[in-house]
Amino acid sequence: MDQLVKPADTAVEAVRAALKETFGDRLQTGATLCEQHANTATGRGTQPPDMVVYPETTQEVATIARLCHAHCVPLIPFGAGSSLEGQLNAPCGGVSIDMMKMDTIKEINPEDLIAVVGPGITRKRLNTELRHTGLQFPIDPGADASIGGMCATRASGTNAVRYGTMAENVLSLEAVMADGTVIRTGSRAVKSAAGYDLTRLLIGSEGTLGIITEVTLRLRGIPEETIGGVAGFPDLDSAVAAVIIMVQIGLDVGRVELLDPTQIRACNAYSNLTLPEVPTLFFECTGTDAAARDTARLFAEIAEEQGAQSIEWTAAREARNKLWQARHDSYWAALALRPGCKGLVSDACVPISELAANITAARDDLEARGLIGTILGHVGDGNFHVVLMTDPEDSAEAEHVEAFLKGITQRAQACGGTCTGEHGIGQGKIASLADEAGASLGVMQAVKAALDPRNILNPGKMFAVAGQGA
Repeated sequence: MDQLVKPADTAVEAVRAALKETFGDRLQTGATLCEQHANTATGRGTQPPDMVVYPETTQEVATIARLCHAHCVPLIPFGAGSSLEGQLNAPCGGVSIDMMKMDTIKEINPEDLIAVVGPGITRKRLNTELRHTGLQFPIDPGADASIGGMCATRASGTNAVRYGTMAENVLSLEAVMADGTVIRTGSRAVKSAAGYDLTRLLIGSEGTLGIITEVTLRLRGIPEETIGGVAGFPDLDSAVAAVIIMVQIGLDVGRVELLDPTQIRACNAYSNLTLPEVPTLFFECTGTDAAARDTARLFAEIAEEQGAQSIEWTAAREARNKLWQARHDSYWAALALRPGCKGLVSDACVPISELAANITAARDDLEARGLIGTILGHVGDGNFHVVLMTDPEDSAEAEHVEAFLKGITQRAQACGGTCTGEHGIGQGKIASLADEAGASLGVMQAVKAALDPRNILNPGKMFAVAGQGA
């Protein structure tokens, strides 16, 4: 990787002084706060910025960008801090631009099924504000992430099998480019053939091409009925086979998740459940009352045909919420299996026909290397995650961890999959993207060079570029 170049101390001080004059107390330089704005949700080291600033408007973001551009000082966008591949680290120092104050809902238009929001609003708060309209924003990555951050990382989640990812649910964006130029992409129309699709270019760019300052989202109706439950299987092949059949026949399942026996054991202990410790599908069927019940019945029939040992389902909201809260708490539940450990989460996405083989290979590799970890995933679209519990002081274990993670990626890529279906590249998968992208990596680098020639927007992420500077 090309050597990253830190800005001169005089440049950083000039930016700090100018921001202090403009933003007053909304510019902070305390060490603890800066540490909190670096990467903390991964096993990788923390690289804090030099300062944190809290803009309230698009024009303030543009002012910050122009200042950083003039002095070649890095600028790292920050949402809710839930990214998992080091996207928030500041390897060259610089300015962390915290979007939490840009959290307004600017418009809700039920007739057009859209909402226009600031990047700092979290998905849970947005859905609370939408509830009275009968509408929802369905993308659910688990963490209470910010909408801007979800755009930047092309978030997915448990509902992706039905609703897709952020790429399918954002109509347009407002963004500030590296030099402070403000642009708008897309429109309120549900489709367009006008020019390059800059909206999709910025979605998933992880803050390396622009800073998102406004998002126009597609909304969906809240289903009349939701039936959720669990199905336990004798082995992974049976569980995945059931999901493949559901997908092939077009069964309208709202979401379906796979948890391996170790993750079930962790969830039982952490969330006070009593599920059998076997490969288990969590599922939800939605629609009208009749449609949801018909889908649940067909789900049960398919699961039984594939050898399900137990199937339980309910329409009771409290029971469903407890089940899915346990799924969302799976990371913390896994960490509790090894007190004092450090958590490291990775993901891959494969064609659904290859899912069972990839998960089985990952489980076998975990056991062969003596590592402690759990496996779970959004099996409806072939995305799976591994949560490793590691000892950061054990160098030998660290080598096994790196080899294990490399194996997951290589197997996924070898069968036509990808190194990440959800978490993104960040710092953690730069080499994996290079292997996967081939010659198209050069196109990505050319886009980055054209839009951010001084490499100030989240440097050191996604791929290697020339050292920053004018």
